[in-house]
Amino acid sequence: MGQVTIYLDSETEAKARAAARAEGLPLSKWVAGRIRRRARGEWPEAVRALAGAWPDLPSAERIRKSEAKDITRGRV
Repeated sequence: MGQVTIYLDSETEAKARAAARAEGLPLSKWVAGRIRRRARGEWPEAVRALAGAWPDLPSAERIRKSEAKDITRGRV
């Protein structure tokens, strides 16, 4: 198991400790749980729910059928 040192200002530390205590967890487990939830590899449900929310957005097929000429790409 890895060990990480983080530096928090007093107010943030107090809030984190209070939140961990309210959930009945040691601070390290509370922090690890927060990181796991935030660092997952998928979009949150609130973002996924936006799919199709813009009815005037052209479909991918329509965009791909565009006859507009691409600009010449520069080297990076």
